Amino acid sequence: MASKKNKPRERQIGKKQPQKNSLIDPRYKNTVWTVIIIIILLIFFIVNNTRSVPESGPYPPNYDPAKHEHPSTSLNPELYGLNKKDTSNSHQ
Repeated sequence: MASKKNKPRERQIGKKQPQKNSLIDPRYKNTVWTVIIIIILLIFFIVNNTRSVPESGPYPPNYDPAKHEHPSTSLNPELYGLNKKDTSNSHQ
């Protein structure tokens, strides 16, 4: 009689899940997503602050622009510790 060659097989319990080769190492996944989100937020911040100032709309009702002072564009020397007389370089 011919004898059958029995190969010892491991018993399979349940289905084996195929290993997935992910693009990013799982240890660094959170770091990569954090960096991506920060870069996106930085891009939005830069785009938002580099646009031109929108045009002024109509004033609200009962608003009198003569009663309100406009912001000045010049620097206040008192805030920077400079005297009004001494506007030259004080480092010399």
